[in-house]
Amino acid sequence: MQISRREFGALAAAALAFRAQSAAAAEDGVFVAGQDLPANLDPAQVLDVQATQYALNAYDNLYRYEGNPAKMQPWLATDHTVSADGLTWEFKLREGVKFHDGSELIAEDVVYSFQRLLAIGRAPAGPLQPILKPDSVSAPARYTVRFTLAQPFGPFFAMIPMVAIVNPRAIKPNEENGDWGAKWLASNEAGSGAYRLLPAGYVPLERADLEKYDDHFMGWSDNPHPIKRIEWRPAKVTSTRVLALLNGTLDMTDSFLPVDQVERIDKSSNAHVAKNVTMRLLVIRMNNTKPPFDNINARKAFAHSFNYSGFIDEIVKGNAVRDPVPIPNTIWGFPKDVSGYDFDLKKAKEYFNKAMSEGAPMKRPIQMHVQQPLEQTVQAGQLFQSDLATVGIDLKLVNDTFANLTSISSKAETTPDMWIHWVSAYYLDPDNWIGQMYDSKYHGTWKASCWYSNPKVDELLRKARFTTDQEDRGPLYEQAARLVVADSPDIWIYNMIEVCGVSNRVQGFRHCPVGSGGEMRWMHLSA
Repeated sequence: MQISRREFGALAAAALAFRAQSAAAAEDGVFVAGQDLPANLDPAQVLDVQATQYALNAYDNLYRYEGNPAKMQPWLATDHTVSADGLTWEFKLREGVKFHDGSELIAEDVVYSFQRLLAIGRAPAGPLQPILKPDSVSAPARYTVRFTLAQPFGPFFAMIPMVAIVNPRAIKPNEENGDWGAKWLASNEAGSGAYRLLPAGYVPLERADLEKYDDHFMGWSDNPHPIKRIEWRPAKVTSTRVLALLNGTLDMTDSFLPVDQVERIDKSSNAHVAKNVTMRLLVIRMNNTKPPFDNINARKAFAHSFNYSGFIDEIVKGNAVRDPVPIPNTIWGFPKDVSGYDFDLKKAKEYFNKAMSEGAPMKRPIQMHVQQPLEQTVQAGQLFQSDLATVGIDLKLVNDTFANLTSISSKAETTPDMWIHWVSAYYLDPDNWIGQMYDSKYHGTWKASCWYSNPKVDELLRKARFTTDQEDRGPLYEQAARLVVADSPDIWIYNMIEVCGVSNRVQGFRHCPVGSGGEMRWMHLSA
């Protein structure tokens, strides 16, 4: 990528400003992260990659995903049992775990955390709401938590790591009008995690400062030189983050780097690119309630107009694998017999003409919202725009942010014609992807923002959800995926290989698909 003198000057000035507002990354024991921050810090209000990364450091869970491939590990719980009918789950807690205020974490705190999550009812609660009610979570003993489900639920155990355990003694004094402390916890912290938020350490979307919690229950013997302080300093422009990494004011970038920035880092002597197979899918959403996307032929015209191999091979430089369905190709339930839609402008034109003959307004300008801070979404939009023009479709790109897009996609009438985003791993079950994206009961959530509806697909996804045996569930997801692909409600592009810029002084980086390597208790900094 060629950068003009004026652009270079702007980038240099931005990097200097970035350095001025951040600690010098070379400071002993201080890790400066360039990943984006969540819209707020309450783990019961936000569910995205940034919120997961923050929560993995400030909070703990009953169980936690570790490693790649990810495996479920006991965390606050030492073990669990489940009844033969799959309805009663009991988790035995570790004794002596301390919240950041020094109070002990006991079963009643876990009950409060789940009840609070369900009462607030925002994104993280969605997957659990079909099966878990507030009165179905109880504490029969000081260190025992019991969940009583109304019926067997296949993804339940996979979802357990989604819930951060919070301290009611810190939250309750800050409740306002029955809000469960939501306003207060949006910019404060009430956890037991390996790091704790410093006083006045958070400015929304600008910075978050955390310090090592010496009394964390896991101890620190496995990492004798842990990071002492984490300073999140997100930059709004990817090139600014990379420049800050290369000049030593940043230790790690985000994991959505475009290839030109990967190449810049590869040429550096003080940083490198960490590449990890992940379960993150890139998808272009089409609002199926708005013409022309309420017409299947129109949707297929768009599906055949995206240059999948060109994007993966030339723009992403192979850091992805084509995935034609809304399920990662690394998890059970993936239908290996589905080839999906290929790049074929002749087919696209045929479907375009069919849609036109059926009255679909194919020649009106179509808006596609891209995430301006993430350059790869812009590159995908520009490639798509060029090929659609040859078909006769006028695509307009609109710069936007993920936070705004998830907000406006809560209603069909405000959801854009099209928008592009990734669906990451929040819990490792096909329900995390196809289940949340195409069951119509989840309309109003950002994952279901194409507003697709097919009663047969609903039936299959719900049957899979309320079946416990993986051998029985897998074929249901495969069948649902075939039906969804046939209806072409969205455009599925790839399964991502994450690329993240990392300073050479960072040691012990561990990647996990859940959190994208954002858990920092394992890391240390070399001199």
